[in-house]
Amino acid sequence: MKLLKQPFIQAYYWIGFSGFTIIFLVCFFLIVPPFTPYDPYHVNMSMKLQTISLDHWLGTDGLGRDVLSRILAGGQLTLGASLIVLLGTVIIGLPIGVLSGFVGGKLDRFFMRIADSFLAFPDFLIAIVLTGLLGPHLVNLVIAIIAVKWIAYARIARNTVQVEMNKEYIAIAKVNGVGRIRTMRKHLLPYVMRQVIALMPLDIGKIILMIASLSYIGLGVQPPGVEWGAMLNEGKMYFYQAPRLMILPGLAIMIIVILANLTGDRVQDRLGLSHRKSGR
Repeated sequence: MKLLKQPFIQAYYWIGFSGFTIIFLVCFFLIVPPFTPYDPYHVNMSMKLQTISLDHWLGTDGLGRDVLSRILAGGQLTLGASLIVLLGTVIIGLPIGVLSGFVGGKLDRFFMRIADSFLAFPDFLIAIVLTGLLGPHLVNLVIAIIAVKWIAYARIARNTVQVEMNKEYIAIAKVNGVGRIRTMRKHLLPYVMRQVIALMPLDIGKIILMIASLSYIGLGVQPPGVEWGAMLNEGKMYFYQAPRLMILPGLAIMIIVILANLTGDRVQDRLGLSHRKSGR
């Protein structure tokens, strides 16, 4: 088990600047919005499409609402929903995958049939169908994405457990009378967590893109709610008059996704997992 500590230390260390930036931005978007100088929902048609000024640092939108306040409030909603989705997928997928790989047999075959049925179609397409069936709402959007994304973590956990089950130390643990629960918790879970740690930063970027994309086409946050994808949708009708209404939320999405991907790639490199697909 001591050998496992070094990869974890390396992973946390090499998150470095990108990881710190993501944490800072998440905290910033979750804490700052209540203290913004303007109400992001306040409509003032007399201030419609104001340019950048000292009063409105990023100008106003088509309804006279402060763009900076809306980007901050939208970041709070987008990042908050993404973290909830990520947490939900790990909580659901990890134990199912570990149990399926450890027990095997009928349970594993049942899980594989479910996984194959989901993997037969693109994640985004399934999320659109589920959100359309549940109805356009942020909560339904979160449920739909969790229903799609948990499969990836379950497959990673299952594949990792099946590989480790064939190794000598697991056989020794069985001979020594180590129970199933302790074997999973002490011997298998640390290896699974290495894979999960590497996947989570990459996945948060994908989840943010999925939430923003579905909100952009009207299946996520509904007016007057504010979210980066919804802001892109609202800004498209003013693209020629005020292109910043689409550029600014688009830049916010791009920066967060790039930082998440850089963090994920660095963690995978340090853990020696960059060459593996892990069932993704």
